[in-house]
Amino acid sequence: MEVIETHIKDLIIIKPKVFEDSRGYFFESYNEAVFKQHGIDANFIQDNQSLSNTGVLRGLHFQSPPFAQGKLVRVIIGAVLDIAVDIRKNSPTYGQHVSIELTEENKTMFYIPPGFAHGFLTLRDNTIFSYKCTNLYNKASEGTVLWNDSNLNINWNIQNPLLSEKDIMGTPFKEFNSPY
Repeated sequence: MEVIETHIKDLIIIKPKVFEDSRGYFFESYNEAVFKQHGIDANFIQDNQSLSNTGVLRGLHFQSPPFAQGKLVRVIIGAVLDIAVDIRKNSPTYGQHVSIELTEENKTMFYIPPGFAHGFLTLRDNTIFSYKCTNLYNKASEGTVLWNDSNLNINWNIQNPLLSEKDIMGTPFKEFNSPY
């Protein structure tokens, strides 16, 4: 595994070593010892999976403490533009984001610890997105930052994505009071 630190502390890109032959491929999608060696000391307790078509945007979501979640995300089939926004008030990178394309071909994974809002835009039909979480989902602690807030300066490369009501009503970043 190749582990790559981003310009935002604690956001980590993981590129697995893929073994391919005429039968298909094999790779480790998680190795606790390797993750710990690179500062990811996470206890994953819930796995989630979603199916979306091109143009679906989910996010920017987070859960407040004590139900905060770290996530290890990847694409099984298809492709997404994945975004993580630093919402840690005392962080020097507060309000900054990392954007990465995750695809079935590159098999890249992205570790997003608690303290970040997360979202993704589906780039292909029938995309299967998978994420391991460090805490259980708790509806009462969920929050949403407005996906297209100009203060975040995220280039989603789309004008009119398909959004849930929750994402349409996300909190503008200037009005956002981070629980972190």
